[in-house]
Amino acid sequence: MTKDVDNFNDPNTLFGRLSSACADEWAGYCNHEFVQRIGDATLPEQSFRHYLEQDYLFLIHFSRAWALAVYKADTLADMRAAASTLNAIINYEMELHVKYCAGWGLTEQEMELKNEARANMAYTRYVLERGLAGDVLDLHVALAPCVIGYAVIGENLVNDPKTKLEGNPYKDWIEMYSGEEFQNVAKAAVLNLDKLAASRMGAGRFESLVKTFRQATSLEIGFWDMGLNMQD
Repeated sequence: MTKDVDNFNDPNTLFGRLSSACADEWAGYCNHEFVQRIGDATLPEQSFRHYLEQDYLFLIHFSRAWALAVYKADTLADMRAAASTLNAIINYEMELHVKYCAGWGLTEQEMELKNEARANMAYTRYVLERGLAGDVLDLHVALAPCVIGYAVIGENLVNDPKTKLEGNPYKDWIEMYSGEEFQNVAKAAVLNLDKLAASRMGAGRFESLVKTFRQATSLEIGFWDMGLNMQD
């Protein structure tokens, strides 16, 4: 990286501007009841299991989005970066997710047979639609609430005095997204948005990106709702 990201809310970054322009939706996502109840250990375990099952299916479509990012990239360097992320998701992150889910009594075979919840379909198909209809910047903006948002949520939780870690069944989840490895992934995504914007931001483009970011964030809120209320 040519520079560091000290603050995800930095108004000098495109991500900081987007999250600020969608402040209500962003707060509703990052401070959702599902997140808060992970932090204070009051989230019903069956709700978390439902979320984990749907998150497995989400990762499959997330992988497709990164495959699209390879196709949409303008340079070989960007193709390689997107391909590296795709490889990491398919061959490492999904394996880790399956192992984590096993600790919750969920098998990969069972999760593969689950039907996608409507909230899951809505968000994943929206991301793919924005990537297909727009360019690589549109795609990465649609992905940003997930890629960067989970790091923001993890950081918020680990620094919140109301968060309970001792005896919290969701401690590993909190530590994963607040940990250095995932934080660095999110920081790289912030920098990548700025890199893509440098050659693609023309007059009126920002408002279009705000619309995409707002919709994607609202769909992420729906994903939390789905987990909390165990919706199909």
